Amino acid sequence: MEKIHNEQDFRAVVEESGVTIAVFKTTWCKDCHYIEPFMPDLEQTYAGRIRFIELDRDEVPDLCEELNILGIPSFIAFRNGKELVRFVSKLRKTREEIEQFLDRAIEVGNALPE
Repeated sequence: MEKIHNEQDFRAVVEESGVTIAVFKTTWCKDCHYIEPFMPDLEQTYAGRIRFIELDRDEVPDLCEELNILGIPSFIAFRNGKELVRFVSKLRKTREEIEQFLDRAIEVGNALPE
């Protein structure tokens, strides 16, 4: 997953016309570590349809405040600089739930005009 370390790079990536999933994590988050083993496989499954980026919430606190990122990991789908959908819950996220979110992000992204 492509790591983004600042707001400027984040904004440049999410402005693109394709669907971008921003995953907000931290190094100390147990649920973030839980998803690590299967995320590379998901990235491969959705290659060509979704661009994945990862941000450490502790590196971009102002951006997280602006985007109202409270829980981690948080998944937000963007296209053309606009938020499409987000997946945030207090519960540990399963692979199946993440796949459902990714499918929904593609569906919403495809429904919007270019």
